[in-house]
Amino acid sequence: MKKELEAIQAEVLQALKQINTQDQLESLRIEYFGRKGKLTDVMKGMGKLSKEERPIIGKLANEIRSSLSDAFEAAKTALDSKQQGQQLKAESVDITLPGRKPTLGKAHPVMQILQRIEEIFMQMGFQVVTGPEVETEHYNFDALNTPPDHPARDLHDTFYLTDGHLLRTHNSPVQIRAMENQQPPIRIIVPGKAYRVDYDVSHTPMFHQVEGLLVDRHVTFSELKGVLVSFARQMFGDQTQMRFRPHFFPFTEPSAEVDISCTVCQGKGCRSCGHTGWIEILGAGAVDPEVFRAVNYDPEEVTGFAFGMGVERIANLQFRIPDIRTFYENDLRFLNQF
Repeated sequence: MKKELEAIQAEVLQALKQINTQDQLESLRIEYFGRKGKLTDVMKGMGKLSKEERPIIGKLANEIRSSLSDAFEAAKTALDSKQQGQQLKAESVDITLPGRKPTLGKAHPVMQILQRIEEIFMQMGFQVVTGPEVETEHYNFDALNTPPDHPARDLHDTFYLTDGHLLRTHNSPVQIRAMENQQPPIRIIVPGKAYRVDYDVSHTPMFHQVEGLLVDRHVTFSELKGVLVSFARQMFGDQTQMRFRPHFFPFTEPSAEVDISCTVCQGKGCRSCGHTGWIEILGAGAVDPEVFRAVNYDPEEVTGFAFGMGVERIANLQFRIPDIRTFYENDLRFLNQF
């Protein structure tokens, strides 16, 4: 039995040198110290020893058992230390590496232009107001003197919802709401989104507009021209020229489309302006008397003017972007340029 105990001790000590994981260590412990383990089986046979051998072998067995327990504990500690070291190495940070530069967001190019437009008109005394994007036909069409058979009210141009509601096709309904809620003088701009059933290189189903309204006594068309010339030169430069072409809008009379000298060729003529030297940027006109009557204003007492421009159109000219859809494709290679 002495030889068996010494053989087991040698086997265990040799096996411990090959252990690399806690699972292997636990399997080895069960193999020798478990209920059916090799060391356990040997010690169960001590009852067959003589009275003289029993204390000698018992002492040896206890010494071997104690030394092997210490060896197992030492192996467990070594494995724990090794595992901790590997974990620390995996989680360590090399402080000599250069830091990661955080990515800073910037305003979208359309928002940059929108903010600039707002700044220009606010400097001229206009207040910024907003309104709902889901509108009724009354505010979007009827109150703006748009007849029932007008093409803008067709399904191919307007996103209709239910119960007479729609996605506003322009920001002019907010002008009606503003006039309903206050008396002249009024000097406002209305920035925000509008929606139309259109999609090509110069149109998107959702786009941004800035519309303006000024109502007071004795407001003239020449004052409208002065405001828009000032805006154009602040936005595009002092060299910018402007012209007004007669046009028709249901809610203004007289009405005009407004052109500026081409920002690419400075009015000399190029592909961007169709070799005309001019590019259209907005529509404007004197507020139609029927619009005043719709909000219970007396057209004999007050006059006014209104204008509206597409923000993406201004951004196209400012940044020389050929396709308006590029603004909404979320291509970082494009957006990072701004």
